Amino acid sequence: MKAISVASIRGGEILAKDLYLNSGAILMSQGAVLRPAYIDRLRSAGYNMVYIVEEEITNLIDHATEQQIQNHCQESVREVIDKYSYGVDAELNTIVQAAENIMTDVLAEPEVLYNVSRVRDKSNSIYHHCINVAALAVLIGVKMRMPERRLKNMAIGALLHDIGLIYIPMDIQQVNMDTCSDVVQKEVKRHVIYGYSAVEKESWLPMAAKDIIVNHHERMDGSGYPFRLTGEKISLETKIVSLCDEFDSMVYGHCRNKRKIKETMDYITSQAGVKFDFKVVQTFISSVAVYPIGTIVVLSTGEKGIVIRQNSSLPTYPVINLVEMTQQGVVPTGKEIDLTKNLSMIITDTIEM
Repeated sequence: MKAISVASIRGGEILAKDLYLNSGAILMSQGAVLRPAYIDRLRSAGYNMVYIVEEEITNLIDHATEQQIQNHCQESVREVIDKYSYGVDAELNTIVQAAENIMTDVLAEPEVLYNVSRVRDKSNSIYHHCINVAALAVLIGVKMRMPERRLKNMAIGALLHDIGLIYIPMDIQQVNMDTCSDVVQKEVKRHVIYGYSAVEKESWLPMAAKDIIVNHHERMDGSGYPFRLTGEKISLETKIVSLCDEFDSMVYGHCRNKRKIKETMDYITSQAGVKFDFKVVQTFISSVAVYPIGTIVVLSTGEKGIVIRQNSSLPTYPVINLVEMTQQGVVPTGKEIDLTKNLSMIITDTIEM
């Protein structure tokens, strides 16, 4: 440990010794994470110097990496919600702002940022997956009017839900749970235990987040793992994250076969009240677009188009711009069609680019 002046606190330092008030009561306990906001409080208690653990969390990731993660998270939150949400402009802006505020608040915690950086170092695919899941979970939580404190705790858990995968002794990007051997599948499933064991004694991590890390593969009907929990034994936060995890894994092929969004949404709908909580599924389906903005669709006329806007009243009838598929790529024709005004024209398929 080493002594530093209170004035030099930058945030993220770990307190190495308990601090006491004149009355003998503990002001701050050993292991607490220091923040600049504490400077005045420490000075008023008569402290000009404090002892900190020499290996600071803030030194484990450089400032450039920290800023890069925060910026990427902000961009991803906006992109995910813009792409998948049905919300009209005013509502969408409110949701995006709320989600960004929550994620900014979460990533202001040095411990969270450090652990997210560890996930990124292990695998870019896990890192992107965790951010996508967190953004979707916050979107659903906001729609379900979850209090901000619970939203924040859920966001932390969602960002770190797959942290156990960094302890799996294999290249997780090469693992496909739909086709791998029973031995590999059994080892990968241990990631929830590895993850929980790694954070179990971390006092900075909310219990709700720890619950998400260990239970995000549980299912309402008891078919999940590791404990085969059922129904109300699974927390609301975990139910939301487990659904968002399933969706993102299926759509982007995270550790499994990649599926089209329509197919994924059909599967999730079929499991409402079975594997997934009915109300969570309802909120998810009413919030997440069947055909996200940017999706290339095939119409019953044989024409192809790109989704440019959503129709919340008729989610399977978005606004599209007709396109031509050429060797150079997708070329918009400039002809816009609102499928709610052309109900005889339906989407029959999507094209993965």
